[in-house]
Amino acid sequence: MTRRTLRRALTLILATSVALPAASPAAHADPRHTDPRPAAIDAWQESSTVRLTADGSLSDVLALSSGDVWAVGQQQIWDVWKNRGTIRHWNGERWSEVAIRDSTGAGNLRAVSASAGQVWAAGDGHDGLPYLARGDVNGFDRVRPEGLRSGDWLGGVYAGDERVVAVGSRDDNGLIVGWHEGEWTFQVTKEEGALYAVAGAFAVGDTGTAPLIMHHTGDTWKSMPVPHIPGGYLRDIQVDSGKRALAVGGVYRGPGEVEPLALAWNGKRWRQLALPIRSVRLYGVTGDGKGHYWISGYDPERAAEPFMLRCDKRSCEVIRGGEVEGRSSVRLQAVTYLAGKQAVWAVGHAVDARERYTDVVESFGPGVPEPAKS
Repeated sequence: MTRRTLRRALTLILATSVALPAASPAAHADPRHTDPRPAAIDAWQESSTVRLTADGSLSDVLALSSGDVWAVGQQQIWDVWKNRGTIRHWNGERWSEVAIRDSTGAGNLRAVSASAGQVWAAGDGHDGLPYLARGDVNGFDRVRPEGLRSGDWLGGVYAGDERVVAVGSRDDNGLIVGWHEGEWTFQVTKEEGALYAVAGAFAVGDTGTAPLIMHHTGDTWKSMPVPHIPGGYLRDIQVDSGKRALAVGGVYRGPGEVEPLALAWNGKRWRQLALPIRSVRLYGVTGDGKGHYWISGYDPERAAEPFMLRCDKRSCEVIRGGEVEGRSSVRLQAVTYLAGKQAVWAVGHAVDARERYTDVVESFGPGVPEPAKS
């Protein structure tokens, strides 16, 4: 399989990749894919929406607290003339749209991050350039780092430790854009491929034929040794510390054949995590900082049910939400942990029988397991 063949296949996979709750079914652990050890089961699940314009989808979500949640995505995704990016905020009672003050306009917004009262979003601009915006509940302004050019692509952003990092691709190589002490820097990786997500000192993606993980050391980013997994790719990462992280994605086996992939970091090496189900797509990952993770995705064999994995250092179990009338499928693209409520929110979109998209927010909890023993 060539790098370009895999890239085209993954593009197709990804592309087909508050209001009062519309339904409140009980979430349940799939009896076919559970850990035999006793575990707390999520007691409830709520399906709701931020009410985007027709054919809308949410790409990323970030909870700073139970009353300060951010989500980004796009609306009217099938209309090239009308589609636009959107930033939404939850204040503990309702979702509202936050203005983006920019005449050129944002296209698809893929990632959101925040630090020191500033929220950052990254994606595409309608002018053909990558899009970065910074703001708060009062509105967002576009940020234009000198050096970005037409054809560059941004998939992830991270704000923290007095720095901002956005990652993506330039031509056939990974691109890392950094801001620190008022200055922007650019690094094009030696490795071919693209980077899709960044958190802390780690960025993840693929070379077109295998997983790619970059690590920030000193003033530069360097690739890390990873398990040899032909066809593997990574789409998101949760970093608890320099000694614990989890990256998720998949392994492309052929047309329509993708297996889930999770790589765990123990401070010394990356290892492949055993997963209890092989038919699903994995898109996003979050954690409580104590070694517990929640992974959002999509199960084509039970497409109408919201799908999640809950993992600790020893094992994972499948958690499924209930079906909602009118949905033929649900894809949960990203997930965030609400510490105060011991719950997780996952966002994405649902598709009906007429192929119309509706944004979704799936809430799961409580039911956080006890801290894993060493």
